[in-house]
Amino acid sequence: MKYEVQEHLHYAGIPSFNRYPVTRELEGVDMAVMGVPFDSGVTNRPGARLGPRAIRNMSQLACCFSYPWDYKISEKRTIIDYGDVGYYVGADTTKVMLDETYAHARKILQAGCRLLTLGGDHTIPYGMVRAASEQYGKLALLHFDSHQDSAPTTDGNISHANFAYDLQAEGCIDPSHSAQVFIRTDMNKCGYHIIYAQEAVFMDMEELAEKIKGIIGNMPVYLTFDIDALDPSAAPGTGTPVVGGPSAAQVRKLLYALRGINVVAADLVEVLPAYDHSEITALAAATIAQDLMYLMDQN
Repeated sequence: MKYEVQEHLHYAGIPSFNRYPVTRELEGVDMAVMGVPFDSGVTNRPGARLGPRAIRNMSQLACCFSYPWDYKISEKRTIIDYGDVGYYVGADTTKVMLDETYAHARKILQAGCRLLTLGGDHTIPYGMVRAASEQYGKLALLHFDSHQDSAPTTDGNISHANFAYDLQAEGCIDPSHSAQVFIRTDMNKCGYHIIYAQEAVFMDMEELAEKIKGIIGNMPVYLTFDIDALDPSAAPGTGTPVVGGPSAAQVRKLLYALRGINVVAADLVEVLPAYDHSEITALAAATIAQDLMYLMDQN
């Protein structure tokens, strides 16, 4: 009874993700949560390097209940907070992030764990996608965002606008089985199935989930969730907000309806605490992050 009370005192305790133990010991671990406090790739507001900490803080409020899932994942699986990787300062900051995220993701995935990564800006998926592709073969990318992030990198100048183009060009991703959802921009299409917000937000979320499942099929999935996929009314604390997105309730219903897809790794990015004065963005992010963990636990 004492622990049950303490679990709901969200202001106390060490702020790991959902109070999971902070360790890099992977034996017997089912799932690892890894932070990447990096924002050197932003093209608008900086500050997403503070995102992992904000998400972890709010996870103690957001993740103590399992709703709408019918079991409590923390009671069924062994889950750890792996801590932060990929942070540095100076001219080699991006290189250090790319190298460290790949090395640690590779270690985690080779140990048989599923991996949830907290960003940071949307430059961070390179290392995790490369490691997941090595482990599972070519991946389907399920990309929730207001932006397509599909501009090719030029002269080695990697930003948060490039990963969707670069990783399919490298062969890690099969764009014909990949979907970009809630998009409100117009960039390179790269062969992805693009479901624009003007269509998606007015669909029934279960119908949208079936459409996405039909695109992905039985492919192993890397799921990347940019918090600016949400409408700014639900997630103001982000670097490049775009109006016209879904509510948090719509997204949660959609993710629940996607259960059964083979998500092998996922990330959640672009939380910017400086513009999140009421903490609703971090709260939404922590809640959605746990939903992503449930999706990874369906296989």
